[in-house]
Amino acid sequence: MDRRVAGSMDQSTGERRGLKGRLAGLFGGRRREPRLEAGVRVYAVGDIHGCTAELGRLTDNILRDRAGWDGTCHLVFLGDYVDRGPDSHGTVERLLTPPADFEVCCLRGNHEQTLLDFLDDASLYRSWKDFGARETLLSYGVTPPRFDEPSAQEEARTAFRSALPPSHLAFFRGLPLSLTIGGYFFAHAGVRPGVGLERQSAEDLMWIRDEFVLSPVDFGKVVVHGHTPTEQPVRRTNRIGVDTGAYATGLLTAAVLEGETCRFLSS
Repeated sequence: MDRRVAGSMDQSTGERRGLKGRLAGLFGGRRREPRLEAGVRVYAVGDIHGCTAELGRLTDNILRDRAGWDGTCHLVFLGDYVDRGPDSHGTVERLLTPPADFEVCCLRGNHEQTLLDFLDDASLYRSWKDFGARETLLSYGVTPPRFDEPSAQEEARTAFRSALPPSHLAFFRGLPLSLTIGGYFFAHAGVRPGVGLERQSAEDLMWIRDEFVLSPVDFGKVVVHGHTPTEQPVRRTNRIGVDTGAYATGLLTAAVLEGETCRFLSS
């Protein structure tokens, strides 16, 4: 065969394969499952929201599931430990004393960020109050503002700063925004399509919703996230969602990742 013809055919075939790969990424085409190295297991826990009892039950289930397995175990908490539920204080206490023999990472959610923002600016209580501030303040023994007045908000902020144990404040301030393990990328809310994982903004990692969960694109790694509650955990080719609305349903969920497999545990 003429070399020019062969070269043209090779180039055409390569272009078709490249286009096929791009289309598969855009439209959720079938691809190889992400892998963890042999001997590595990850438990990724969804939004807790002050549900300490549910966290205790799920932790017990994780310990039973892990029994007899001697590989490396990662325990990843996906953020939103405070607000909405009755016991934010107790939840943080439990997270500060995790079970032994796990590599533990607690990520930052939008609710932790909002709490930190309130500590810096009392007027931000106006936005925080709409999604759980009252329950969090009460769990720390602080009376929430009764009136929408700057003096009342400042009084609550001062009382909260005094009631917040230094270990809890250090915990909130030290929470990272994301984590990568093998073929998985962990973040509270998700990622912005079309932006590399290493270039995601803090706002998107903690707050994004529809643009992420409705996207069929390949993000480069499978994104494991909370933030968007669903009745059952969600597994797609490009993401795994484990927020099952514990504060409303009593169901706290963890994804169990090992090798090429994904399964779920609940409280």
